[in-house]
Amino acid sequence: MTIRLGDTAPDFTANTTEGTIQFHKWLGDSWGLLFSHPKDFTPVCTTELGTAAHLKSEFDKRSTKIIGISVDSVSSHNSWAKDIADTQGARLNFPIIGDQDRKVANLYDMIHPNASDTFTVRSVFFIGKDKKVKATITYPPSVGRDFNELLRVLDALQLSAKYEVSTPANWKEGDDVIISPAISDENAKEKFPKGFKTLKPYLRMTPQPDK
Repeated sequence: MTIRLGDTAPDFTANTTEGTIQFHKWLGDSWGLLFSHPKDFTPVCTTELGTAAHLKSEFDKRSTKIIGISVDSVSSHNSWAKDIADTQGARLNFPIIGDQDRKVANLYDMIHPNASDTFTVRSVFFIGKDKKVKATITYPPSVGRDFNELLRVLDALQLSAKYEVSTPANWKEGDDVIISPAISDENAKEKFPKGFKTLKPYLRMTPQPDK
């Protein structure tokens, strides 16, 4: 199943390290970040899970629940958690789905046979409060994710959802943003009282609205 931007994130019921969840109900009115890792007790995944645990408070600030998944069992996840704490200095503080039957992995097209026909690749799904998929990123098993980049993408998505703006190349929190071309100059003056700079009729920059 191919999941495209704007699709409703598939719902599912699964066992996790924090008990059984129904995904949509578990998300509630929060944003969500669902990310897969290829296998427990592997080096790159250990660093990723530790990093996610360290940054959980940052996701909390953004009203975003994070949840991991691999095709290993919940008991395997629980055993592996000790290694993560020992080597990364952080205890797991978010659920990891046990998906031995690959139900969720197949639902979200996380297994790419040309990369591995056994394990999930490093997929990331950003899910909005409306349960729609807002962004996806896919990494190969050999490349660890930059979780600060995931936070940056999340900030941009939430900003765009709240205001009619886009973010330019290399944008980071606090930088100027782009006003939607669909907004007239007259309406832009009302919506963006901090003012804006017109570089081209289709390219107008304004300070980040919520700063």
